Amino acid sequence: MRYFLDTEYNGWGGALLSLALVPEDGEELYVTLDWEGALEPWVERNVVPYLDMVPESLVSPRMSRADAARTLAHYFAGDPDPVIVADWPEDISLFNALLVTGPGVMAEVSGLKFQFMPLSGFSTAANSKIPHNALHDARALRDHIVGME
Repeated sequence: MRYFLDTEYNGWGGALLSLALVPEDGEELYVTLDWEGALEPWVERNVVPYLDMVPESLVSPRMSRADAARTLAHYFAGDPDPVIVADWPEDISLFNALLVTGPGVMAEVSGLKFQFMPLSGFSTAANSKIPHNALHDARALRDHIVGME
């Protein structure tokens, strides 16, 4: 199955703040992470106020990176051939970095495939119900790509 990925993070090269996976069909995953230190002013204004603007069933306490990695592993446990679709390379990078939980240690996931689809002229945030919220942006990405097919 394909899962459409979006992340929010603390500016270029900054810490991961939230991650969403929206499948073509089925249960969505949305996690928010603990962070330390100052936030970029743009992120503080345009991302943080919207982190919890998701359906009540998906709101959860901020997770550690290790807990978020375990949550991802559990989420994919029933899918033998997941394909992660993203329109921005940093989303894939942050997703993969989250799976690494320590030196030489990673969350236990089966093989994952990634499909990078740069969408010139399409903005997930501009087409999102709540811009710069990873869940709503991932939904916009799914809707756009599935609509193109």
